[in-house]
Amino acid sequence: MNPVGEVLVGVVIAVGLVGVVVQVLPGSLIILGAVLVWAGETGGALAWVTFAVGVLAIAAASVGKYLLAGRHLKVAGVRNATLVWGGVLGVIGFFVVPVVGLPLGFVLGVYAAERVRRREHRAAWTATVAALKATGITLLVELAGALVAAGAWAVAVAVT
Repeated sequence: MNPVGEVLVGVVIAVGLVGVVVQVLPGSLIILGAVLVWAGETGGALAWVTFAVGVLAIAAASVGKYLLAGRHLKVAGVRNATLVWGGVLGVIGFFVVPVVGLPLGFVLGVYAAERVRRREHRAAWTATVAALKATGITLLVELAGALVAAGAWAVAVAVT
């Protein structure tokens, strides 16, 4: 691939990394798509091994984030139904209050669901904090997988 193409792939990978953090774009899929285009254009064993490393890293992160967050939520006693309510209010909040509505709605939804279930402020707030920590765990694990994929691509570009 020519240098201009590699720069464009790098820019798309950077956009994917931002998408992983901001959670508005499907960042991991964008990164995999960019590495796939690069591998297809570059060809050769190194390019396809690089793509395979990216797929494995992102797949492992995708599974790992749910396992780790699920374990964290189970220990805290947060039910799946609570997360559904948080998600529903998060989506509503996204349209009602642009930019900050999604996280605000999620927090309010989790708190309200746990407040109704537990009938106590302190327990509801503890569950809300646990849900926020689990969200942070998922973000960090997905970012780690995306960084491994992006790093593998950067090393492969440097080698070729």
